[in-house]
Amino acid sequence: MTSLPDRAPDTPAPGEPDAPGPNAPTVTRAQPPRCPTRTRAYRHGQVVQEGFPAERISELLAEDEATTVWLDLRDPDADDLQILVQEFGLHPLAVEDAVQDHQRPKLDHYPTYRFLNTYAVTLDDGTSELSTSEISAFITGRALITVRKDDAFDVDTLVGRWDLAADLAVHGVPFLVHGLLDLVVDGHLRAVQHLDDALEQLEDQLFEPRPTLDVRRRGFELRKSIAGLRHVTVPMREVLDRYLRTEDRRTSAAMLPYVHDVQDHEQRAAESCEALREHALAIIDSHRNEQSYQLNEVTKKLAGWAAIIAVPTAVTGFYGQNVPYPGFSHHAGFVTSTLTIVVLAGGLFALLRRRGWL
Repeated sequence: MTSLPDRAPDTPAPGEPDAPGPNAPTVTRAQPPRCPTRTRAYRHGQVVQEGFPAERISELLAEDEATTVWLDLRDPDADDLQILVQEFGLHPLAVEDAVQDHQRPKLDHYPTYRFLNTYAVTLDDGTSELSTSEISAFITGRALITVRKDDAFDVDTLVGRWDLAADLAVHGVPFLVHGLLDLVVDGHLRAVQHLDDALEQLEDQLFEPRPTLDVRRRGFELRKSIAGLRHVTVPMREVLDRYLRTEDRRTSAAMLPYVHDVQDHEQRAAESCEALREHALAIIDSHRNEQSYQLNEVTKKLAGWAAIIAVPTAVTGFYGQNVPYPGFSHHAGFVTSTLTIVVLAGGLFALLRRRGWL
């Protein structure tokens, strides 16, 4: 067994984002390996081994009852998970859920373990487009097994978070689960804050005479991202409720306040999604009403100018008739018609201006 070397206090722990731990051999013996893994073993709150083959999990757990193991698999298939079925007796339905995409956030209970499915989220800084990364986890008494469908979820950040709270590692699997849930929920909160800022910027554009972006298109894009985030956060709130109700208080009572804190954050994220959804709808409705108002203003102005133009048309039409009238064929007739146009059109313009039509 290879122990971790001693390191200076200011040296990053293996697995931190700036010093990632090594990949363990794949859970299958196929060459080249199709499913890379990450492994870690804790004993009495200390990392004692990292990067070992998954086949050694049973051996490590048998060496000392105080040992806790973490195994991470990147996009495995059912064959890759067979070793876990052998090591932990996983139910075929749980294995099927772990390899299939687009499972809903949930927490299922089996006799010797729990199966967790959740989603980490990221938002594009420019477009605010929401991306999700599905994460499954098997939670046993002495092991946490995470299954990632892609690399969007940064597992090095997860390991770094565990290292920053190393004083809690003595609590075993509940400590590992808390780090996973905390990282996922923090991502939900960051997404909520990003969308809230984006909506405020969009709202500032509503009454700009020349907006720098398409308010309608941007509003619908943000609404789509909010809807996607809502589909993730609302079920996750129920998952955390169920996790807290079934957590073994005899072995993880010290971790419960931390999980309650995660639950509060997720509750806030879910409630904020509802508020953001209403905010986005209000902005879209306001933009639509503003467009209607501007259309009415344009219509009024066109109607006003049409009325003004109708005056000279009527006067010149009258003076252009082919029958004699006062001033016919005389300079005075031209002057009279011109003054009539100016007086009537000017009076109509002043009247419409006073009523706010022009």
